Amino acid sequence: MTLNKYVALAAKSFALPEVCIRIRAVLDDPRSSAEDLGALISVDPSLTAKVLRLANSALFRFPSQVESISKAISVIGGEALYNLVVAETANSAFKSFNTPHIDLDKHWYQAVYCGMVAKCLARHLGIRGSERFFVMGILQNLSELVVAKHSSDLYKIYQDDKVCELPYVRQIRHFGFTFSECSGTILENWKLPLVLYYPVMNANDPTKQDADTDIGILALASRITAMQHNKECYGEIELFSKEIANSVSADMDAISNAITFADIETTKVAMLIH
Repeated sequence: MTLNKYVALAAKSFALPEVCIRIRAVLDDPRSSAEDLGALISVDPSLTAKVLRLANSALFRFPSQVESISKAISVIGGEALYNLVVAETANSAFKSFNTPHIDLDKHWYQAVYCGMVAKCLARHLGIRGSERFFVMGILQNLSELVVAKHSSDLYKIYQDDKVCELPYVRQIRHFGFTFSECSGTILENWKLPLVLYYPVMNANDPTKQDADTDIGILALASRITAMQHNKECYGEIELFSKEIANSVSADMDAISNAITFADIETTKVAMLIH
C-alpha cells in the first residue's frame, strides 16, 4: 500500500475536531483577541479542565495557580494553547487507530517522551515557540498505528524484524517510506500549520536535517527516544550524525539534561493528557 493510501485511510478514520480548526482561524485573524480564543475553549468543559491542568503542570512551571482560561492564555500563549489542544486531539486519534499489534499505552508514553526531549532541546537552543516541538514529538509516529491497523500482516513482519538498524531505515525497507514522512503528510492533510507538519514530514531526510534546525532537533529527539526505550538494540546508537551535528548546536550535557527532563516530566504530562 502506498503512503498516500494510508493518508487517505487516516482521513476517513479520524477528522480534526472543529475546535482545532476554529482556534487556528482565531489565531490567524489579526482582528481576534485573547477573549475570542478563551470563548472557544470555555464552551467545552472537558477541554477547559484539561487546558487548566496543563497550564498548572510542570510543563510550564508558572509560579502561581492558573485558575481561568484567560489567564492560561496569558501564561502559555495562544500558539502554545493550540499545540496543547492538538496534543489532546492526538490522544483521541491514537485511540481511533487502536490495534492489537501495538501497546497503545507504551506507544503514547514514548510519543510524549519524544516530545518532551524535543521541547527541552529547543529551549536549550533558544528557539521561539518551543512548545510546538512537544506536539511534533507526539505526532511523529502517529502513522505507525494507521499502518499497523490497515496492513497488519505486513506490520507484523516489520515488528518481527530484529535487525538493529535505525528505525527509519527498517521502515523504508519494509514499507517504502518512514512513519515520520507518512505522519507529516497526514498532518498536512489535516491542515495543521506548516511549522508543525513540515519538520515531522522531513525528520528522516539527511539533507533537510543538515539545513533546518527544527528538523535536526526532531531527528535527534527521535534517536534519543529510541536509545532510552530500546537499549538492547539502540543503546549505542549514533545520536549526532554529520547532518544533525551541523544544524543542532548541542553537547552531551544538553542531551543528558533533556533525558533527565523527559524522564521526570513525561509520566506527569502523559497522565494529564492521556
